[in-house]
Amino acid sequence: MNSWTTAQQVILLWSCMLHAVHMMPSQKRTNKHSQSERITGLSGNDGETLHRTKRGWMWNQFFLLEEYTGPDTQYVGKLHTDQDKGDGNLKYILTGDGAGSLFIIDENTGDIHAAKKLDREEKSLYVLRAKAIDRKTGRQVEPESEFIIKIHDINDNEPKFTKDMYTASIPEMSGVGTSVIQVTATDADDANYGNSAKVVYSILQGQPYFSVDPETGIIKTALPDMSRENREQYQVVIQAKDMGGQMGGLSGTTTVNITLTDVNDNPPRFPQSMEHLRFSSPESAPPGTPLGRIKANDPDLGENAEIEYSISNGDGSDMFDIITDKDTQEGIITVKKQLDFENKMLYTLRVEATNTHLDPRFLQLGPFKDTALVKISVEDIDEPPVFNRPSYLIEVDEDAKEGSIIGQVVAQDPDVTKNTIKYSVDRHTDLDRIFNIYSGNGSLFISKPLDREETPWHNITVIATEINNPKQSSQIPVFIRILDINDHAPEFAKYYETFVCENAKAGQLIQTVSAVDKDEPPRGHKFFFELVPEFAVHPNFSIVDNKDNTAGIMTRRNGYSRSKTSTYLLPVIIFDNDYPIQSSTGTLTIRVCACDSRGNMQSCNAEALLLSAGLSTGALVAIFLCIIILLVLVVLFAALKRQRKKEPLIISKDDVRDNIVTYNDEGGGEEDTQAFDIGTLRNPEAREESKMRRDVIPETIFQIRRTTPLWENIDVQDFIHRRLKENDSDPAAPPYDSLATYAYEGNDSIANSLSSLESLTTDGNQDYDYLSDWGPRFKKLADMYGGEDSD
Repeated sequence: MNSWTTAQQVILLWSCMLHAVHMMPSQKRTNKHSQSERITGLSGNDGETLHRTKRGWMWNQFFLLEEYTGPDTQYVGKLHTDQDKGDGNLKYILTGDGAGSLFIIDENTGDIHAAKKLDREEKSLYVLRAKAIDRKTGRQVEPESEFIIKIHDINDNEPKFTKDMYTASIPEMSGVGTSVIQVTATDADDANYGNSAKVVYSILQGQPYFSVDPETGIIKTALPDMSRENREQYQVVIQAKDMGGQMGGLSGTTTVNITLTDVNDNPPRFPQSMEHLRFSSPESAPPGTPLGRIKANDPDLGENAEIEYSISNGDGSDMFDIITDKDTQEGIITVKKQLDFENKMLYTLRVEATNTHLDPRFLQLGPFKDTALVKISVEDIDEPPVFNRPSYLIEVDEDAKEGSIIGQVVAQDPDVTKNTIKYSVDRHTDLDRIFNIYSGNGSLFISKPLDREETPWHNITVIATEINNPKQSSQIPVFIRILDINDHAPEFAKYYETFVCENAKAGQLIQTVSAVDKDEPPRGHKFFFELVPEFAVHPNFSIVDNKDNTAGIMTRRNGYSRSKTSTYLLPVIIFDNDYPIQSSTGTLTIRVCACDSRGNMQSCNAEALLLSAGLSTGALVAIFLCIIILLVLVVLFAALKRQRKKEPLIISKDDVRDNIVTYNDEGGGEEDTQAFDIGTLRNPEAREESKMRRDVIPETIFQIRRTTPLWENIDVQDFIHRRLKENDSDPAAPPYDSLATYAYEGNDSIANSLSSLESLTTDGNQDYDYLSDWGPRFKKLADMYGGEDSD
């Protein structure tokens, strides 16, 4: 017989027993209503006396089984009052929870039935109200009262877990009894009635690795030293059963997925196939070149599997290095120093792999490191020539002869073949081709003269090339320093403007001179100063060597005269002290100047001397001001004259001015400034202007031909010869030296003409009495013309 049939039998037994109980008449009335009571008091505002009538309800608390599945409706109980005589005059009415839908009452008999199947887990308690009404009068024969219907529980709900699936993790190698996770199942049945809600846990799947506590549902480890590397995932099925786990109880299950997390319980290990590794590298590999990878296996995960590689020992520990690739946990072997096949062809390394994160709990499992032997062979390649030095420094005197050997560079083929080397100079570094090299032995020699003062250093590049393989070549810098030779004479450091006062005293310092030298002697410059032998005993000046590469010019007498000698020339010889000794002669120009009492120079010009000899300073100032004023007046007069309208001198044949001549005009000599304007001859702008000829009639005006400007040469004599040549080549032009300029003399006088030339045109004698009115200046003239005729 299965558990469901047993449950049905139990339900039917309980139903029959309860039905029998409900059918029995109540032997006991409800307490507080067994005797009639009278309670007096005030109700409302009228103060009427209230009377509690006798109550005759025949009822008790009702009980009903849930999930009733019988053929008829389940009988709940019966309402009955002492007022019911059985004649059908009373009507029973039921109100409250589920009245009319869940619970139906027979209004004549008061029998209550459950119309539907009830679920205690949905609602376990119903509160209803009942009243009895007289059909005829409609009056309540019993006051309304509440009663309760309780639903009795049956085991109709299986336990349910809070999750359909649980996920948990635990470190591998955990001890027995280590808690993993707690699962919880709940039962909707009444926990206070019977064992319907008493749950017991058991493990259906997952043994023997895990166990579960029957009461708490805590899952624990059941085996020691479970290794993640052997098995990582476990699926455990837990069952929860009610009725205390007894037969007939309901049950539910859930699944728990348990993962073992990693711990560092495995050391790194090199595979046996990698215990002896071999790599190769060309000898030309630069430092940092990777040669290969090596890896130690570690079954752990994450940081527990992180490995640090190192070279523990071996003959190549200083030539190679190993780094760790953090992404792949591999060791990368790289070149540390430049390799040389001719020096060593095979290296042996011992590589060590070590865990970086150790767990102290598992150190007893063994050393968490491993080693492997690595051999690296060096491959020979054809290398370029190698010089015996990284650079060369050569020193050569600047007076070295052309063709002189100044030094040698040496290179050789590092390969076993030892190919022959030829040398050459990179002409990009020696554009002037000053140096050359013997291709066979690398000897450098000079092709052109050297000059330290022009180029003190030469930086050239020498190339060494294998004859059998020209692609294999190397180059090296050669620094050539030109050593100084004393081939320049010292000279004055600058141009000196030296003067001596007229009132100078003997032994007075008038100038300090110094010298410079383009050469650079190793111990520094040392100059000596002296007068030339012809002036060794100079009557006016002497030179004193200060022994510090300077010299002082001293006076040798009292007083100097500008009127006699305004300038002295003093030649000075300058020597250096290097070998061979070089010297030069410099000449000082010493002017004689006028000075004040303090020795400050005032004037050194000879003109100033002449003026100051007879005139005071105030007089000189006045003369200069007058000269300036005269110059200004002349400039103004010339400007006004040029602005005045120019009139032709030759107006007509009857012009009287044609007959006016100057008898002292001798025809244009050099001193005749009235005939020639010398300033015009010296002014290039004036002489190049194109002007009209005044001595030619307007109908036959000839334009003076322009020639090449003479701005660069303003010599008067050259200018006149050029003009004569131009006019001689012009047949229509008159001789240049016959031209005269007649200045305009202004309008006629208000006194008219005083000449007697016009007296012939008059008919009679002219009256000159008005001359006496002109004043005393014309008295003599008035007497001559205004007086009586004399004999």
